[in-house]
Amino acid sequence: MSEHGERKRWTKREVILAMNLYCKLPFGQLRHGNAEVIRLAEALDRTPSSVSMKLCNLASFDPSLQARGVGGLKAASKLDRQVWDEFHADWTAGLESSEVLFERIVKSSQEDLLGVDHRDEREAGVVIETPATDFRTEVTARRGEQLFRRMVLSSYNARCCITGIPVPALLRASYISPWREDRANRLNPHNGLCLAATQHAAFDAHLITIDEDLRLLLSRSLRNHCTQESLSENFLRFEGKRIALPERFTPESGLLERHRELLGG
Repeated sequence: MSEHGERKRWTKREVILAMNLYCKLPFGQLRHGNAEVIRLAEALDRTPSSVSMKLCNLASFDPSLQARGVGGLKAASKLDRQVWDEFHADWTAGLESSEVLFERIVKSSQEDLLGVDHRDEREAGVVIETPATDFRTEVTARRGEQLFRRMVLSSYNARCCITGIPVPALLRASYISPWREDRANRLNPHNGLCLAATQHAAFDAHLITIDEDLRLLLSRSLRNHCTQESLSENFLRFEGKRIALPERFTPESGLLERHRELLGG
């Protein structure tokens, strides 16, 4: 609020930061009491309720929520819609740039509050010198993989969409279209499935896939091995069953179709 009691307008940069956080939080955690909502609010000099409201405004555009009859707040602005559309037009560019901004704005704000000073680390030689290009590439890839994992696991409420396993340490954010081969969809949350490690390995090897009705398909070679009890338990008993859908970011049908084309014999 301004000193005259007027509401402070949201800037595009602020909405981009809110969109970044929206992609990372489960829908049920957009509350003003959430620690990450509070962190962003402090960095933007806003109230947690204001940030929570903006997240819910963004949720009103989400087709996955609309399909389930769940809507966010209806007071979204033209700027909110513009940022939403820009992210959806190029997920990788939008999330890569917003994550850098988020780390710079939110993390530095938090460190300022804690009185963190990195000068001593630099003077002590803690910061390792590496070729700038290689370093940037490595940091970008690591940041992207961590962000993708967080988005996918939060969308599926940290449960394998095939087995229902709810242990995060056993879960993987599986790319439908591989990271190395499809830069445009590297950070597209619709390009992810939350799978337990065994199912993730089989999906990556094209031993299993998902059909048009979002049901599990097994390759012939994998089914032939399902006489073994462990394989039967992990795969055969789930064959033909519909995967558990995420709260948001439903798997993109075109990406799944491309994956099915590579199903092993």
